Amino acid sequence: MYSRKGCHLCDIVKEVLIQLEGRAEFEWREVDIDLDPELRQKYNDEVPVVWIDGRKAFKYRMEPHQFLQALAGRVLDKAQMDG
Repeated sequence: MYSRKGCHLCDIVKEVLIQLEGRAEFEWREVDIDLDPELRQKYNDEVPVVWIDGRKAFKYRMEPHQFLQALAGRVLDKAQMDG
């Protein structure tokens, strides 16, 4: 999750991720874009941004059910690639 300090929407998305940690199998980390000039330039007006498996999945807002659906789609995509 790309975020920044003082970002209300970032705090909301972070809370969603924390709530879902026990409900689905995933790991997440928070990256403060203001600590990296390149990230700040690229995502300054888009935070929070949530990435799933290297793909931008959400920006600004994310509902719990949307995130779980995106994770389920990720599992299906991997199964199709392996199959």
